[in-house]
Amino acid sequence: MKVRRSREKPTAPNRWGPAPARLDRRTKDLTKRLNDGDIAIIKHSDIDRVSAEALVACRPIAVINADKSISGRYPNLGPGIIVEAGIPLIDGTGPEIFDLVEENAEISLVDDTVFLGDREVASGTVQTSESIAEDMHEAEAGMNSVLVDFVDNTIEYIRKDSDLLSSELVVPEVATKFDGRHALIVVRGYHYKEDLAILASYIREYRPLLVGVDGGADAILEAGYRPDMIVGDMDSVSDTALTSGAEIVVHAYRDGNAPGTERVHSLGVECVAFPASGTSEDIAMLLADDKGASLIVAVGTHDTVMEFLDKGRKGMASTFITRLRVGSKLIDAKGVSLLYRQRISSLQLSVLIIAGLVALGVALFATAAGQTLIGLIGAQLDGLFGWIGSLFGGDPAATSESSSIIQGLTSD
Repeated sequence: MKVRRSREKPTAPNRWGPAPARLDRRTKDLTKRLNDGDIAIIKHSDIDRVSAEALVACRPIAVINADKSISGRYPNLGPGIIVEAGIPLIDGTGPEIFDLVEENAEISLVDDTVFLGDREVASGTVQTSESIAEDMHEAEAGMNSVLVDFVDNTIEYIRKDSDLLSSELVVPEVATKFDGRHALIVVRGYHYKEDLAILASYIREYRPLLVGVDGGADAILEAGYRPDMIVGDMDSVSDTALTSGAEIVVHAYRDGNAPGTERVHSLGVECVAFPASGTSEDIAMLLADDKGASLIVAVGTHDTVMEFLDKGRKGMASTFITRLRVGSKLIDAKGVSLLYRQRISSLQLSVLIIAGLVALGVALFATAAGQTLIGLIGAQLDGLFGWIGSLFGGDPAATSESSSIIQGLTSD
């Protein structure tokens, strides 16, 4: 008896491209010009969730990261989002790739290696679901020490360096009138699009002042509204938003230096500077509170340890202090879309359809026109059944009688 030995076939290498390369060390700047079918090249340690979702929305055929997508500092969710979307993620190629590849150059990927034409320019590690799960497990093991450092940094900042509780904090005068009105503050954070959609009826009924924090102004425009005010350092908001007619408040350093004013003035738009520590979303809430807003609704704001670590911040003192100052007038709408997401089962849908048909039948029987219509439909069906019966040897007289009934109803 002969045993047939099968020879293992070598696995074919995975190939992507050639495709145009888009490069930027800041992921949020890259996503503004990244197109479907491009290859994204970034330098982003610990890719956060928001950045990953923005990359996935641009639909590149691959993402090359010069840095480590999961450094192990904390369990960031971004790499998993990219890989689950079916986009290859090549990690740790080194920063030299930015010197070797130019914008729009046609590059290719063969497994973990980057080619410019036929020349190899970089190589890294292909991230998989398994490798990400392993890295995440290791990162989770060190979260206790990260949390302790985070709390220590927060307390230290409050003790020594916060101006948000000081009488020296001066909120600038603005033209927008908040007094007695609701203010809806929009940040491009988790679930901001879904939450804005859920709040559509609230916006129509109460007509709150719409305040966009940097890129949150573009989120307001994308939802079909116009921002009344834009607050931030102006590094991630579009020119379209800045020239939309909204009042501009530039977040300045405590010494009064406000780099964002240069960009705003270059567009021929006036602005007001607000020198303060903390985040731009914090000063947006403080401004709305100081100017008399009766209610502040926040969408997409950052208020958890994971979100602050995603933003590269070592503490959340300013957010803690801001929420103490604003108090009960602040309502956080983040995640409201998850709370109210409707799920209609097939049984519920079937019952609804049957109930509608029953109601329609009752309405028809209750009116003379409905009864006439039902009679016509019945007569037509009777004639149809009689004709079908005659084809199989049925009584022609029955068919003739059905036809006369139909003609009689029609003539009436």
